[in-house]
Amino acid sequence: MHDTTCRLLVDVARVVRSKNAGPGLLTIDLFFDTNSDYEAAVAAGGLQAGAVAERYGLSANRVRLIPYPLARAIKITMDRPVVAGTPGDSDVYGAQQHALLLDVEITEGAEL
Repeated sequence: MHDTTCRLLVDVARVVRSKNAGPGLLTIDLFFDTNSDYEAAVAAGGLQAGAVAERYGLSANRVRLIPYPLARAIKITMDRPVVAGTPGDSDVYGAQQHALLLDVEITEGAEL
C-alpha cells in the first residue's frame, strides 16, 4: 500500500499560465519544480485530454497534451471557443484561461 497525498494543481505547479497561440488556439503551460510533482501531474486524471476538454466545453480531440520531461513541463493546446478579439471574447490575450485548471487534483504517491 502506498501513502498518497492529494494537492491542487495551483499548489503543485511552480507556473500555470495561459496565452493565445494564434487567434484560434489557446496554450496552457504547466511547470513543476520536482520530478515527483511533474510525474504526478502527468498521471493525474484531471489533466488528461478528456477531462481538460470537459472543463473547457470542448471535445477531447480538440485538446492536445504535450509532456516535456526534460523541462518538467506540460503544454496543453486547445481550440479557443471564440476567436480572439471577436464579439463574445472575454479574454483577448487568453491570459486568464488557465484558471479552470487550478483546482485539478494531483495525487502524489499513487502507483503510475
